[in-house]
Amino acid sequence: MIRSYTDHAANERTFLVWLRTGVVVIAFGFLVERFDLFILTMADAVSVRGADRERLEALSHSFGGGAGEALNVVGIVFILVATFRFVRTGVLLDDTKVHTQGIVVELSLSVILAILLVAASIPLILPSL
Repeated sequence: MIRSYTDHAANERTFLVWLRTGVVVIAFGFLVERFDLFILTMADAVSVRGADRERLEALSHSFGGGAGEALNVVGIVFILVATFRFVRTGVLLDDTKVHTQGIVVELSLSVILAILLVAASIPLILPSL
């Protein structure tokens, strides 16, 4: 039997949740990156023409590319951090010394994700002002 099996199992479950989160953020990044195709298809379906169509095209291209790529990078960072934390926590679980857990990584990733969401919202808010 593995010593501290429940702790190692919890570490693995946490790792898998971080991986799932990273994959979901990457998938959302691809969706946002290709959202311009959806907008233009819908514009064709409802016959949007003239200045409104140009405005939709400009908004969709500027928003989709940058925000999608940023979300892809954040998802990859999530996966890399998850792998690092999984290995580090596994080593610390096998160590007999008492270790403290910091919140620097979680706080940093939360701030990065919040900044990214605010930055992605700006193009959607500014045209209406």
